[in-house]
Amino acid sequence: MNFRLNIFLALFLLLAVSVRASAQDTSLQESKRAALEKEIAQLEQQIAENVSRSSSALNDLTLIRRQVEARKALLAESEREIGRISDSIGVTSANIASLQARIDTLTLYFERLVRSAYRNRDARVWYVYILSSRNFGQATRRYSYLKNLSETMNGEAAEVKRMRAGLELELSRLDSLKTEATQLRDERAAELARLRAEEERSDNLVSQLNRYRTRYQRQLATKRRQVEDLNREIERIIAEYMAAQKAKEKEAEKTGRPAAAVDYKLAAEFESNKGRLPWPADGPVLEKFGRHNHPVYTNIVMPFNNGISIGLAKGSAVKAVFDGEVRNVIAMPGYNMCVLVQHGNFFSFYCKLGQVSVKAGDKVSTGKVIGIVDTIDGQTQLHFQIWKEKSPQNPEIWLRPR
Repeated sequence: MNFRLNIFLALFLLLAVSVRASAQDTSLQESKRAALEKEIAQLEQQIAENVSRSSSALNDLTLIRRQVEARKALLAESEREIGRISDSIGVTSANIASLQARIDTLTLYFERLVRSAYRNRDARVWYVYILSSRNFGQATRRYSYLKNLSETMNGEAAEVKRMRAGLELELSRLDSLKTEATQLRDERAAELARLRAEEERSDNLVSQLNRYRTRYQRQLATKRRQVEDLNREIERIIAEYMAAQKAKEKEAEKTGRPAAAVDYKLAAEFESNKGRLPWPADGPVLEKFGRHNHPVYTNIVMPFNNGISIGLAKGSAVKAVFDGEVRNVIAMPGYNMCVLVQHGNFFSFYCKLGQVSVKAGDKVSTGKVIGIVDTIDGQTQLHFQIWKEKSPQNPEIWLRPR
């Protein structure tokens, strides 16, 4: 009996570990699903606002293509969840079969004990059984057996009861898993339908852009000039500041008088937080860092993007990603108000603001609101950059994962 009980306990512990690991995996997948669903909802809101504010097909295309990507990622998460649930159903079914087999064996053994006890229920039978022993040792063993028979039967009955309770629990879990799998498959079918509709809308927008190629290429040329002007202006501001700083340091060496030095301690703190900086605003990344081809006129290479563009809801607040000092507040065509914040020899740059709540020389702390995003040509986006001296950085590498 102890051997069987040990096996049962081992199976129970193994099942508990499996359930705990499955729960952790489920929590991670639910977190990913929630993030993707949030991004899709944000994009849907921006698409709706864009339709009401602007007739720009390219703006719509950028948003819808990003929504398609998020929808595909959400479907992939659903597939993984369905696979996990299917595996759990298989494991649970095997556990149920194993438990049922053990219950059948224990029940049969218990029934034999009961029948044997019933047939020999007359006390005189037990006395004869003891007195017919060949020696005293055998008589003692028979007496102990008879004395413990009742306890043995009670123990077997309790074990059968425990295992049946475990079986009921597993059967209930199996029903829950099957219900969850059915619900996920229904959700996946609905997601697929929405994805096909979005892909069709994307194809229609591409056709529209190709039909009116000349008009959209004029818009593209304007945007290219604005991007190049912005890049040059930021490079100029940073280069001028770094040159002035070095000139001050050289002058200080000659005269022996101290000069305001770059705050390298702050720079070291900024660099130590690489990959953990808070996002300046909550929204999906619509344009990534680096050089890209035009999404429709694929033979056209776009100007190098020194930062990222984050899609936001109208009126969203924009916050500083780290402690620092406001170096400049400038206005740029196509980008409206822009704020440059210095963090030692690092710089963060926030563009496309409609309202600015800081000025040059202000000290800012992490999370301080520096302005409100603007809507420009139907788009509500924050353009965000990070520089290390004269070198632009990919902001997504510096910001915390989400």
